[in-house]
Amino acid sequence: MMEELTLVQRVVVWSLPVVFAITGHEVAHGWMAKRYGDKTAEREGRLTLNPLRHIDPLGTIIIPGLLLITFTGFIFGWAKPVPIDARNFKQPKKAMMMVALAGPLANLCMAIAWALLARIGVALEFEFVSMPLIYSGVAGITINLVLMMINLLPIPPLDGSRVLSGLLPDYWAWRYNQFERYGFIVLLILLATDVLSFLLAYPMFYAQQLFFTLAGM
Repeated sequence: MMEELTLVQRVVVWSLPVVFAITGHEVAHGWMAKRYGDKTAEREGRLTLNPLRHIDPLGTIIIPGLLLITFTGFIFGWAKPVPIDARNFKQPKKAMMMVALAGPLANLCMAIAWALLARIGVALEFEFVSMPLIYSGVAGITINLVLMMINLLPIPPLDGSRVLSGLLPDYWAWRYNQFERYGFIVLLILLATDVLSFLLAYPMFYAQQLFFTLAGM
């Protein structure tokens, strides 16, 4: 569907969905941390949807921008991680699991919201209004599902690894977390070799179909 858009149109359509998917993910981490007793993110002004408080030049602008203009068909990115101090948690392992899950769950909620926005576009009869809503809805669904699925992978420091670490005995959790120094390199290799696309292809296809159905498309 996006193939019929010009480069400028693609940038316009994807900009807000990408930025808010990335920043909303981080805000959710900070919000959940506050619920469990850590107000570090709040004190540093990171519990806001203002993108300027969360933008990482490389992860929020450069990487998504390059993926978009090179027509890879696969877009992802990241924001500055919200600061979290686990020493403020009464039950650190449980709290860290819930904080980690908050990010992907936020992306799931945002995907639903974009689907409903697209559904409004489908219901409208004015093309100049409906088409921007539909295109933005498709972009919002796609980027949020991608971020949710990638972050649930059990590769440190992704959110899925925090959940798995919380389920492991302390010694094995410690050994597992030592892998974090190599996690980003592994993720880049998986992306560059298309292994990541292969792993996510079927889950992404069926999830998109579900959300496109919700959007009435």
